[in-house]
Amino acid sequence: MSRSIRPDAVLIQAVIAGALSFAHLHDLAAAAGQSGWKAWAYPVSVDLLLVAAWRRLRTARRDRSAWTWFVIALTASLGANVATAGLLDLHDVPAWLRILVAGWPALAFLGGTLLVHTPAEPAVPAQPVGEPAPAPEIELDRADTSEPVADPVPELAPAPPVPVPAPVVPAALLDHARKITDAHRASTGTEMPADALAARLGLPTDMTAAITAQLQLA
Repeated sequence: MSRSIRPDAVLIQAVIAGALSFAHLHDLAAAAGQSGWKAWAYPVSVDLLLVAAWRRLRTARRDRSAWTWFVIALTASLGANVATAGLLDLHDVPAWLRILVAGWPALAFLGGTLLVHTPAEPAVPAQPVGEPAPAPEIELDRADTSEPVADPVPELAPAPPVPVPAPVVPAALLDHARKITDAHRASTGTEMPADALAARLGLPTDMTAAITAQLQLA
């Protein structure tokens, strides 16, 4: 059963781009004095170096040598495409360009040899993110199955109550309270109750109790 062949737009575009780049490199090499089969060998050399550097980068992305030769081959390919776009007179090629074209075979041979015969650095395995480290195994003595006995907690004695200091009664307030209680005693013949004195003075109970105690001691 024959398989149907469907055109791939990306593949077609890659073939067209490769053919144009190949032709530009050939035209530049021919203009620089490389005639016959030599002009056709230049684009093959540039493309092979580019592919070799790219394959090396796929296995070792941090290889500086692979990046260097990849940039050199890409610059040679792009330079030929730009030079043949009308910016350079192909009938009068400058001497520096003839020198670069003539020296390219030795440069490409050096780059290809280094890419093939230089061992790649071993890739460092990536550590998984977010996974906790395994807990260390603790070997227990299976012979000793008795549970540890906790130390008895000593009982603490209750703290003694802290005495609350009696409020300080000003002398003027004590004299005023004495006049009120004396007047009550003179009119009724009895001692004035503490709650009545608190209501008369408008003071809290603890302050009134302190005043009454001092009046009784006086």
